[in-house]
Amino acid sequence: MAANKLMLRLFPFLSWFPINSIVLRDDLIAGITGALVLVPKAMAYAQLSGLPVYFGLYTAFIPALLGALWGSSRQLATGPVAVVSLMTAAAITPLAVPLTDEYVGLALLLTLLVGLIQFGLGVIKLGTIVNFVSHPVILGFMNAAAIIIGLSQLDMLLGIPKGRSDSFIKDIWEMLGYLPQTHWPTLAMSVFALVLMLMLKKIPLIAKPSVLVVVAITALISYNVGFEHKGKATFDQIATPIARDLVTSYAAADQQINTMMAEITAQSVQLRAAQKEGDGRAAADLGHTIDLLRLDIHALKTDNNGRMNLINQIYFSQAQTADHQPAALYVRGTAPAGIQTDDRVWHIKKIGKGEMTLMSGGDVVGNIPAGLPTLRMPSLSLDDLSSLFSAALIIALVAFMESISMAKAMATKSKQIIDPNQELIGQGIANIGGAFFQAYPACGSFTGSAINVQAGAKTGFAMVFNGIFVAVTLLFLTPYLYHLPKAVLAVIILLAVTSLITPAAIKHTWQASRIDGMVTVVTFVVTLIAAPHLDKGIMVGTVLSLFLFLYHTMKPRVAILGRRQDGTLHDANVDNLPTSNIVTAVRFDGRLYFANVAYFEDAVLHTIANNPEAPYVLIVGDGINGIDSSGEEVIHHLVERLNENGIVMLFAGLKKQVLDVMQATGLCDKIGKGRFFPSADLALERILSRTENADEPDPLRPSH
Repeated sequence: MAANKLMLRLFPFLSWFPINSIVLRDDLIAGITGALVLVPKAMAYAQLSGLPVYFGLYTAFIPALLGALWGSSRQLATGPVAVVSLMTAAAITPLAVPLTDEYVGLALLLTLLVGLIQFGLGVIKLGTIVNFVSHPVILGFMNAAAIIIGLSQLDMLLGIPKGRSDSFIKDIWEMLGYLPQTHWPTLAMSVFALVLMLMLKKIPLIAKPSVLVVVAITALISYNVGFEHKGKATFDQIATPIARDLVTSYAAADQQINTMMAEITAQSVQLRAAQKEGDGRAAADLGHTIDLLRLDIHALKTDNNGRMNLINQIYFSQAQTADHQPAALYVRGTAPAGIQTDDRVWHIKKIGKGEMTLMSGGDVVGNIPAGLPTLRMPSLSLDDLSSLFSAALIIALVAFMESISMAKAMATKSKQIIDPNQELIGQGIANIGGAFFQAYPACGSFTGSAINVQAGAKTGFAMVFNGIFVAVTLLFLTPYLYHLPKAVLAVIILLAVTSLITPAAIKHTWQASRIDGMVTVVTFVVTLIAAPHLDKGIMVGTVLSLFLFLYHTMKPRVAILGRRQDGTLHDANVDNLPTSNIVTAVRFDGRLYFANVAYFEDAVLHTIANNPEAPYVLIVGDGINGIDSSGEEVIHHLVERLNENGIVMLFAGLKKQVLDVMQATGLCDKIGKGRFFPSADLALERILSRTENADEPDPLRPSH
């Protein structure tokens, strides 16, 4: 038995067996159905993450298989999702330019870090750590992230340039300035894809694969109408001097940035060596040099962002030349008389080493490398690790929360027991394995998991079949995706995130608790303002929710009790009940610990001061769920002070965990076991019986 448990712990997928042909058939159908939706969405989410679109397919392959095999849920679909894709872009964009090799390397390192964090938390059984990120925080974050995701696709939907700075709001504001430059064919393709997708979703027969149908139709249209039109040009081909100087200055600064970043890497190696050898002076000099280089890089990047904003506003006309002759590029409207230009409007899409990529049509997916992802080691650098760790921690927690919430929702239907720690291990293994096969951070997908359930998936084999279908796509179908407009992928993202915008849920949270509502609103606002640094929204919301929780527990409800005509005890202030001049009954609702012991003491002394003639004080403690050493110490001093003043302090309804602490410290013996009662009614009966026999000695009172 012990060996079997160990095997299931190490290889949880063994619990799927034995498996019959009917279950296997259901899983096959569910896997193929899910893959039909997953393939286009995976490419769309990769576009959102700042990576080439085929990285979405890589993320839908290896992580999906590993997450299914080592997770605890049999229906959870692991893969790329919108929020984590956005958080990936937010974490890496300040460090590298999207779509570059450096950006890809940082993405793989981020995936590895996320996986290691999740795996480590699962191994030491800290699956409950996600409870520190409360539902109001996640609600505010998800709504803000959905808006950010939607707005981030404007450039793809309209075919306009997009700024890249350290402020998402600034980028969107600048992008709105490019609205007059909207590429009308791109906008038409976006509207067509949106309308077609909404129409097909209403047809039951093709509702599930509707996204794939739209992808096929729009890719075919794009191919036939020549939607894409691009070319290459050198800097010397720009005939307008001001534009040429601007482009060459950008390229020179970009090259200088790359050189300085390589220098920082070399200096960092020397710095670690100096620190290891204990050479403090050399380490200080190297650290100073690195700091200066980083300041220079920041200044160069700021200047280059300004240059790129100007370049984005320049449109060119291309002069017609004889065959095999480089064509001159003139800023539109500045071509000299007699120069014949083509009828296309060109703009610079990308500036590389000595050349530019020009566009005069819509943006398409382009070449997707055929074949499965190859093994690639994430590049390990202490500087990169320190830069990405905080973002990796936030992504790991948010990704796991999304995964476990979906897994638990499905478990209520399938009657399956979910182990949060095993799910953490499964998600960790999925991301660790994905990091070595060119995947960016993955987590449980709401859409994919819902399709699994609806399609009748019984075991994780559904995701195995799903992964096989993705592999077939990578091996054989990628050439057919070349002409797919990126505007269509943006529409897919837009429709996917609409379900994340939930104003009704925010209103409900506000109605249920003003404090939770405030946490939701603050998280929402901070996430929007701090974007692209999304981790700040989560951190601010979490800290605020913990602070408000502590503040709330510092002043728990204290009620002075009175008796109704039926003999039951109720809050005297609420029900306007008379209080007794014999006993002051006080109910304390909350755990008695260091943060509220002073409030408890003040509340008791205040009630005694308001009823000075009463010789008894009864603490009704059925609402006290726990007590720490500070609470025990305060009760000890209170009893001593009241005894000195001839007032008897009694306790009723204390819970076992409270009595255990008081007995362990000897406080019960000091107070006197005769002063503890199972219920408030028994305590009151005893007090009244003693007052009616006033001539007899009262064992409740302290002896002098």
